[in-house]
Amino acid sequence: MATFYDARGNIYAVASPDELRGLGLAVPADAAQAALQRRDWSVAAVEALCGWAGQEPGRAGKHHRSDGLLVGPFQCAAPFDLLIVNTDGTLAERSGNGLTIFSQALSEQGLLPAEGSSLLRVHHDQPGGLSPVATAVEPAQVEGQPGFWLALGRPEFGPAAVGARGAGQAGLNGRQLSRVASLAELNDAWQRSQFVRVGNPHCVTLVEDVSALPSNAQMLEATLEPGLTAIAFAPPLGSGEPCPAGVNLQWATLEAPGQLQARVFERGEGPTASSGTSASAVACAAWRVGWVAAGEVRVSMPGGTAPIRLLEQAGELQSVQLFGAARRQV
Repeated sequence: MATFYDARGNIYAVASPDELRGLGLAVPADAAQAALQRRDWSVAAVEALCGWAGQEPGRAGKHHRSDGLLVGPFQCAAPFDLLIVNTDGTLAERSGNGLTIFSQALSEQGLLPAEGSSLLRVHHDQPGGLSPVATAVEPAQVEGQPGFWLALGRPEFGPAAVGARGAGQAGLNGRQLSRVASLAELNDAWQRSQFVRVGNPHCVTLVEDVSALPSNAQMLEATLEPGLTAIAFAPPLGSGEPCPAGVNLQWATLEAPGQLQARVFERGEGPTASSGTSASAVACAAWRVGWVAAGEVRVSMPGGTAPIRLLEQAGELQSVQLFGAARRQV
């Protein structure tokens, strides 16, 4: 039924609205209505398409065989509407790896033009953000690898950009950052965070040493997982603090000029091998404190490295672009 794709270790299932209706799920033909009515079908769709048939080797602690479900397209020509369903049934405003995977699926279906840009529109029901969130996608090659450049628009910085409340203040290289008390209580090295919105909300914690980056295994341990879930997830699974709608968490350190190392704990999912929008948020946060310059930046995560382009004008970051490639799982 669903087709599974991998983009830098981030796995999504792709299914059309017709395929979900074939399972008896009440998915409206209009993407905006499908988003508003997602409580009627999203959890059942995830369990039907993304659950394990049985426990598989090496997947202990992983409750689903994918990091989410992409529903679409809702039409046969651009602009293409879709929904990004987290494994808890909630909807995401944007996912870089998810949009890369959806672009690959469209290409294989003969719907995405081989040249020029096409518009992808993600519909959601998250408060505090416009819906749909549009992303221009263009087929390209980077270092001989075919894939897609995603234009994610102009990033926004600070607590107001993500609806954060109650965060304290911290500083780095003359830039005012935030101190999220609940993060600092989990690890004393997690004192300085930058809130970033790149279509969806992020909290990037900047650390001086790679040893302060949590591994994905550590993020599943009882000493960290409940606290991170409380911060990242929206109620009822999370606390709604500092962000009532939840927030994606990242930790980043400067590894070399133009090269960042990062870890990711996603809202609605948990620790993940990689995330395209997270990589983009990390690059933007690092630019803001002077760790990297505008131009090409590479963000390494356990699942792979994401090439990022930061476009600057008059000392302001004007846009961020993400390159990604995806392959079908067999």
